[in-house]
Amino acid sequence: MNCPPAPFQHLRRMTDEVGLLEHAKGIVPRYEHGYCVDDVARGLVVVCREPSPSAELGSLAHRYLSFLAQAQAADGGFRNRLGIDRRWHDQPGTGDWWGRALWGLGTAALRGPAAEIRAESLARFTQGARACSPFPHAMAFAALGAAEVLDGWPDHVQARALLASAAVVIGEPPEDPAWPWPEPRLSYGNASIAEAVIVAGWKLGDGKVLRNGLRMLEWLLAGETRNGHLSVVPAGGWGPGETRPAFDQQPIEVAALADACARAVTVTGDRSWLTGVEMCVAWFLGDNDTKVAMLDERTGGGCDGLTRTGRNGNQGAESTMAMISVLQQGNRLIAASR
Repeated sequence: MNCPPAPFQHLRRMTDEVGLLEHAKGIVPRYEHGYCVDDVARGLVVVCREPSPSAELGSLAHRYLSFLAQAQAADGGFRNRLGIDRRWHDQPGTGDWWGRALWGLGTAALRGPAAEIRAESLARFTQGARACSPFPHAMAFAALGAAEVLDGWPDHVQARALLASAAVVIGEPPEDPAWPWPEPRLSYGNASIAEAVIVAGWKLGDGKVLRNGLRMLEWLLAGETRNGHLSVVPAGGWGPGETRPAFDQQPIEVAALADACARAVTVTGDRSWLTGVEMCVAWFLGDNDTKVAMLDERTGGGCDGLTRTGRNGNQGAESTMAMISVLQQGNRLIAASR
């Protein structure tokens, strides 16, 4: 597998003394759009996943953790949107941003580059896990953080309860092999749903739930493969009978798929899942429906979407971190195979 190192220069460009800017025009951060917990949490995940982080990445981890701490409410919920005026523009809640915050905090608790980051992240995760969300995606993201915590603290009560709740909220997939998915339509970051079910079954010792998650992921990977390369669900989602390929294809979908396939390798020991990770790396390098690279090697950024005629040249935070995450997974599996 050809997998370049994960670049961080554009992520640094998108980060200021407050946090991580959400959007960019080309490579230029758009300050007027401010910051969001969704992206800061993703930033915490990728910097803490880096196996040998530089001092500069350690500084980013501190900054991202501080942002999440400021966003967290006493009841465990999180605000999401901070304006350039340094004011929060919403109230604490348990939407997707809450789930991603717990994913970031769980990852930092286990993998943070400094002891103080790990300790504070665990405390913040524990506080956040007192809440629960009715939304499947939010619970899936939170479950991924809970799995990280259970890797380090197997008896962590809140993390274990959160995984069990996530499996319930996501629901059981239908037996129908044509649509073994717990929702009537695929939306975004779909493989995170399957990965959450996999880790819930694995960590809770529930073989049926684990098999359901693997069945969901196998079906999703097959459905997102076309002519030997990935052709992923577009921004508008995808349902039965709709035509493919479809655009704009989102990097976040590819990143979720890489994470889920890497998780399947870890849980099952079945290295055939590596094919999924390899296709995700290849998608960013140009093996996709438009045959254009989504990694801009000059800037270290990830492009915001794959269109019918090429790529969206804007390099926002979400897409850049999706690219970093996929390259990290590719390089981790290459290192493990040596």
